[in-house]
Amino acid sequence: MTTKDPRATGLAALASLIADETRATCLLALLDGRAWTAGELARHAGVAASTLSEHLGKLVAGGLLTEARQGRHRYVRLAGARVAQLVEDLVAQVPAAAVRHPPHTLRESGAGAAMARGRTCYDHLAGRLGIAVTDALTECGLLRQDTGFALTDAGLEWFGGAGIVLDLSGRRPLARACLDWTERRTHLAGAAGAALCRHALDAGWCVRIGSARAVKVTATGERALSDLLGITSDALR
Repeated sequence: MTTKDPRATGLAALASLIADETRATCLLALLDGRAWTAGELARHAGVAASTLSEHLGKLVAGGLLTEARQGRHRYVRLAGARVAQLVEDLVAQVPAAAVRHPPHTLRESGAGAAMARGRTCYDHLAGRLGIAVTDALTECGLLRQDTGFALTDAGLEWFGGAGIVLDLSGRRPLARACLDWTERRTHLAGAAGAALCRHALDAGWCVRIGSARAVKVTATGERALSDLLGITSDALR
């Protein structure tokens, strides 16, 4: 006689939430870490507002999204870093051939190239930019990858010296590996990755471009990353 694992029902319910193209589209859009209105998501997904509202209700009830009302607008965002990690990890398992489809327009080609060059992955840096920063941190002895991602003592000092404030009070891991779906390699996530991304945007090292998650390294950022980590400008383009 077999005993059913009590977690099976919950896992199946969670999988069913994501196993819908419209809901998956919303989850991917919300990886930019910002709150979207229901109307914005409806237009992004190409569905009617009433249809999108039903999908959002299921995602909120399932604990994947949180919502807030402000006047006439309903804002939703991912429920937290763990949900973002779940979505990114699942996307990284999608075959490369299914992700890298030929662009239909010049604009689509440019947007895809910008996302691959540098983007935010919920609250940390990804794409070639994220990989370049992760590699540089490792090569400088600030980050270890041999037994899982971990900042070294020198790494902790480096963050402080660079003026990047680390939140050590929460339950979130300080450093975590996140599999990059365009580069198929891991980049830095966790509290350290979030702090670095936040500092890069606040200090003007990077700026957001377009309406998606793409970011571009500025001239100020190129100088800072060169001085602090020895990253060449070619690695950022």
